[in-house]
Amino acid sequence: MTAMRDAALASKAWPFEEARRLLRRYEAGPPEKGHVLFQTGYGPSGLPHIGTFGEVARTTMVRRAFDLVSDVPTKLVCFSDDMDGLRKVPD
Repeated sequence: MTAMRDAALASKAWPFEEARRLLRRYEAGPPEKGHVLFQTGYGPSGLPHIGTFGEVARTTMVRRAFDLVSDVPTKLVCFSDDMDGLRKVPD
Protein backbone atom coordinates (compact mmCIF):
# COMPACT_ATOMS: atom_id res chain seq x y z
CA MET A 1 0.00 0.00 0.00
CA THR A 2 1.05 3.53 -0.59
CA ALA A 3 1.34 6.16 2.11
CA MET A 4 -1.60 8.01 0.53
CA ARG A 5 -3.83 4.93 0.62
CA ASP A 6 -2.77 4.19 4.21
CA ALA A 7 -3.71 7.75 5.18
CA ALA A 8 -7.04 7.48 3.34
CA LEU A 9 -7.88 4.20 5.06
CA ALA A 10 -7.12 5.73 8.48
CA SER A 11 -8.77 9.11 7.90
CA LYS A 12 -11.80 10.05 9.97
CA ALA A 13 -12.89 12.73 7.47
CA TRP A 14 -16.43 12.04 6.29
CA PRO A 15 -15.62 11.56 2.55
CA PHE A 16 -13.25 8.73 3.49
CA GLU A 17 -15.74 7.23 5.93
CA GLU A 18 -18.37 7.23 3.17
CA ALA A 19 -15.88 5.75 0.70
CA ARG A 20 -15.04 2.93 3.10
CA ARG A 21 -18.74 2.28 3.65
CA LEU A 22 -19.23 1.97 -0.12
CA LEU A 23 -16.18 -0.26 -0.41
CA ARG A 24 -17.71 -2.72 2.08
CA ARG A 25 -20.52 -3.30 -0.44
CA TYR A 26 -17.96 -4.79 -2.82
CA GLU A 27 -15.98 -7.03 -0.48
CA ALA A 28 -16.92 -10.06 -2.59
CA GLY A 29 -15.56 -8.38 -5.72
CA PRO A 30 -16.12 -5.45 -8.04
CA PRO A 31 -19.62 -4.71 -9.33
CA GLU A 32 -20.82 -6.74 -12.31
CA LYS A 33 -20.68 -3.70 -14.58
CA GLY A 34 -16.98 -3.26 -13.72
CA HIS A 35 -17.22 0.17 -12.10
CA VAL A 36 -18.93 2.09 -9.31
CA LEU A 37 -21.24 4.80 -10.61
CA PHE A 38 -21.45 8.14 -8.81
CA GLN A 39 -24.22 10.56 -9.76
CA THR A 40 -24.84 14.20 -9.02
CA GLY A 41 -26.96 16.94 -10.47
CA TYR A 42 -28.40 20.38 -10.10
CA GLY A 43 -31.22 22.52 -11.39
CA PRO A 44 -30.27 25.50 -13.54
CA SER A 45 -33.09 27.77 -12.36
CA GLY A 46 -32.06 30.90 -10.55
CA LEU A 47 -28.59 32.13 -9.79
CA PRO A 48 -25.87 29.68 -8.77
CA HIS A 49 -25.52 29.36 -5.00
CA ILE A 50 -23.59 27.37 -2.42
CA GLY A 51 -26.11 24.52 -2.57
CA THR A 52 -25.48 24.06 -6.29
CA PHE A 53 -21.74 23.86 -5.67
CA GLY A 54 -22.16 21.69 -2.57
CA GLU A 55 -24.10 18.94 -4.33
CA VAL A 56 -21.40 18.45 -6.96
CA ALA A 57 -18.52 18.96 -4.50
CA ARG A 58 -19.77 16.35 -2.00
CA THR A 59 -20.16 13.69 -4.68
CA THR A 60 -16.74 14.50 -6.12
CA MET A 61 -15.06 14.34 -2.70
CA VAL A 62 -16.52 10.91 -1.94
CA ARG A 63 -15.61 9.65 -5.42
CA ARG A 64 -12.00 10.81 -5.06
CA ALA A 65 -11.80 9.25 -1.59
CA PHE A 66 -13.17 6.00 -3.02
CA ASP A 67 -10.50 6.11 -5.75
CA LEU A 68 -7.84 6.31 -3.01
CA VAL A 69 -9.13 3.41 -0.90
CA SER A 70 -10.05 1.09 -3.79
CA ASP A 71 -8.81 -0.16 -7.14
CA VAL A 72 -12.39 -0.46 -8.45
CA PRO A 73 -12.87 1.96 -11.38
CA THR A 74 -15.44 4.74 -10.98
CA LYS A 75 -17.57 6.80 -13.33
CA LEU A 76 -19.30 10.10 -12.65
CA VAL A 77 -22.60 11.14 -14.21
CA CYS A 78 -23.57 14.77 -13.72
CA PHE A 79 -26.93 15.95 -14.94
CA SER A 80 -28.73 19.25 -15.11
CA ASP A 81 -32.47 19.05 -14.58
CA ASP A 82 -34.22 21.72 -16.62
CA MET A 83 -37.63 20.94 -15.12
CA ASP A 84 -37.96 23.00 -11.95
CA GLY A 85 -40.99 21.70 -10.04
CA LEU A 86 -41.51 25.08 -8.41
CA ARG A 87 -41.78 26.93 -11.70
CA LYS A 88 -44.51 26.97 -14.34
CA VAL A 89 -45.43 23.56 -15.79
CA PRO A 90 -44.48 23.49 -19.49
CA ASP A 91 -47.23 23.25 -22.13
